[in-house]
Amino acid sequence: MDKPSLADRLRYRFDNFMARGTIALIAGLGAITIVITVAAAALITVTGLGRAAGWRLGFGEAGFQALVRELDSGAFGLDVSWELRAVMILVTIGGIFILSALIGILNNALQAKLEELRRGRSRVIEDRHTVILGWSPQIFAVISELVEANANQRDPCIVILGERDKVEMESVIRDTVGKTGRTRVVCRSGSPITVGDLDLVSLGTARSIVVLSPPGDDPDSSVIKTVLAITNHPRRKAEPYHIVAEITDTRNLEAARMVGREEAEIVLTGDLISRIVAQTCRQSGLSVVYQELLDFAGDEVYFKEEPGLVGRTFGDALLAFEDSAVMGLYTGEGPRLNPPMATVIQLGDQVIAVSKDDDTVRLGGPGAAAVDHAAIQLRDADPPTAERTLILGWNWRAPGIIRELDHYVAPGSEVTVVADLPDLVTRAKGCDAELKRQTLVLSAGDTTDRRTLDALRAEEYRHVIVLACDGLPPQRADARTLITLLHLRDIAERHGHPFSIVSEMLDSRNRALAEVTKADDFIVSDKLVSLMLAQISENKRLNSVFADLFDPAGSEVYLKLASNYVRTGVPVNFYTVVEAARRKGEVALGYRVKALADDAARAHGVVVNPDKSAMVAFAEWDRVIVLAED
Repeated sequence: MDKPSLADRLRYRFDNFMARGTIALIAGLGAITIVITVAAAALITVTGLGRAAGWRLGFGEAGFQALVRELDSGAFGLDVSWELRAVMILVTIGGIFILSALIGILNNALQAKLEELRRGRSRVIEDRHTVILGWSPQIFAVISELVEANANQRDPCIVILGERDKVEMESVIRDTVGKTGRTRVVCRSGSPITVGDLDLVSLGTARSIVVLSPPGDDPDSSVIKTVLAITNHPRRKAEPYHIVAEITDTRNLEAARMVGREEAEIVLTGDLISRIVAQTCRQSGLSVVYQELLDFAGDEVYFKEEPGLVGRTFGDALLAFEDSAVMGLYTGEGPRLNPPMATVIQLGDQVIAVSKDDDTVRLGGPGAAAVDHAAIQLRDADPPTAERTLILGWNWRAPGIIRELDHYVAPGSEVTVVADLPDLVTRAKGCDAELKRQTLVLSAGDTTDRRTLDALRAEEYRHVIVLACDGLPPQRADARTLITLLHLRDIAERHGHPFSIVSEMLDSRNRALAEVTKADDFIVSDKLVSLMLAQISENKRLNSVFADLFDPAGSEVYLKLASNYVRTGVPVNFYTVVEAARRKGEVALGYRVKALADDAARAHGVVVNPDKSAMVAFAEWDRVIVLAED
């Protein structure tokens, strides 16, 4: 190999210098300017051209005049001799080159900076902000809920790190979410599992961190790696983080808890939606109750320590709040929803209450004095009987729904699954192994075909669940669901058999279209998960409360006939309803008016945490919303 020449070495050094960036280039131009200025000043001083021009200060004045002509190409017109003019023309030409290069360098630097800003690669400097890591369809509901929660905050900010173009993310959020009020939304482009990219969003000063499950076949691995990148960041803060992450598969739950330790609240979304679908199919209006509890628009769950309740029982606390519905106690051991009524409230215990805001959880109202004892009539519910449930469609949540149904149905029940899948038996393999109260029947068929539904005799089932199909785009899957719902509603009307219909929707925008089918409930799974993530990001203790609420082993939300608690047709206040439920060992949270079941503007008749002093007359099929063991 030939030895490099001096020219090669100089060229190599020049190339390295040019590659150093804007500051180095500007410094190089400054050096060239000084060289030209000094050379011109020396030439003018030695040749005496300065004295001929009347410059009496010698070298310094000559240097100044040369610099002026470098910066101003028109200044040499005042020179007195052609010799001096020739020198200054050369100086001016050098100045034109320098200024042109400087303008080009500054322009390129500005363009590079704008491109960097467009790419979202600059570091965020915020404090007490919420960070969302990842990008999925759930992000819009999470942002909307956080905006609602931040309505009374000072200068709130949401920072998003996603593997998409920054401008594109901001545009989609603006079009989908709309105005965000006082909340600023800042987007950055990067990978949540890359330590260097996490530095862009200032995790150390964040109030909470939400890790979204990305679309794909194995979303849990990305979530676990993201939590691991946060907790093991070499430049992490000393204090614990407040991380909220979602896991879809139960098998990955322990791994997520190990990497998140005490810093991460893990939400098992697969089981969550399965439980909600299973519970809702048997209780019309339950999904509306859950949405009321989970979103920030109405009443939410709050914690409040009340010294005035210390030494009193939990049953006493139920009637002690005018504007809040008490649902349990938060003790040193965690949440206890609907504990025994004789449980004595200790110092440090907090009531768990549904209320409009944290400052509305306060003692007040007439309490037990307002109870109309004459209006209370306690009746036992009819004993459960075997029932048949029809599931139309199949997705990864179906096995969980089948298992959850087994907790609620009476022995001897049956669940039939019909899906347009040639490998349905393979997919459902093992689903019946854990069933104790019901049997599983599998059948292949097109659920959008009226002939299939007629052959199934859908009108003979008590409950029908329509699931969104795996492997289809959300809009197409929802379109198939809508067709199936239209057929089911027509079958119910033709046979006069009002079986309950619950449907899973993938896009919340399609719910308004699907409401023409008059189905009992629509479960928008991603939105419910998003609501829960947003709630827990504001208060991490809510994760244990929601886990207890949706766990079939403890107390759950039920909608029971109001006639089993109070006399129908007689105006009563809600204090009376709370007392009637208390005598049954239950907690009353609200009620549902059957006549308003089809009125979406009035929450389908669901009222959570009503004014306890307001009078209401229940009709025959109206229901009371209670927390109960069964």
